[in-house]
Amino acid sequence: MKHDRKNKGTKLNSSLFFSTEFKACFVILFFSIFAFFITFTFDEVPPILNRGIQPATFPKALLILIISLTCLVYYFSFKSPWTKKKKLEKPFFLTLFVFILFILIAKFIDFFLAIGTLSFLVSYFWGERKILFLLLVSILFPIIVFIFFETILGLRFPGGIITNLYYN
Repeated sequence: MKHDRKNKGTKLNSSLFFSTEFKACFVILFFSIFAFFITFTFDEVPPILNRGIQPATFPKALLILIISLTCLVYYFSFKSPWTKKKKLEKPFFLTLFVFILFILIAKFIDFFLAIGTLSFLVSYFWGERKILFLLLVSILFPIIVFIFFETILGLRFPGGIITNLYYN
C-alpha cells in the first residue's frame, strides 16, 4: 500500500510505514502503550486511605488520552501531510519561553496564576488575537484544571497568592 505525498524535497511515493508521520506516531504509541501496561503493576490503595481516585487511574486516563490524540494526529496527517522545515518557527521558541515563565510563576508566585498566564500566552503566540477569547481561555482553563484536581483527584494546589485566598 502506497501513501502518495507531494512534499517539497521528499519522494513522491513513500511507503506508509516509512513516512515521518508514521515514525513519530509509532514512537509515541509504543512508549504510551508500554507505560500503560506498567500502570497495571501499581499498588492498590485501601479505600480508607484513598483521597479521590486510585494512583494508577490518572496515569491510565492520561495515557489513553495521549494514545487517542496520537491516532487522531496520524489520521489528520493523511489529509494534510507534514511539511519539513529547515528552521523552527518563532512560536516554537516563544512557547518554550512561556513554559520557563510558567515554572517561575508557579514556583514563586502562584500555580493558578501560572496556568492562566500559560494558557493566555500560548494561545496568543499560536495565532489567537481576539482579546475576549484569550481572557476567557486564561480564566476558564485554570478554573477547570483546579476543579478537576480539587474535586475529582482530591489534590490541593500548591500555596500561592490566589490559591491561599481560596484555601484560607
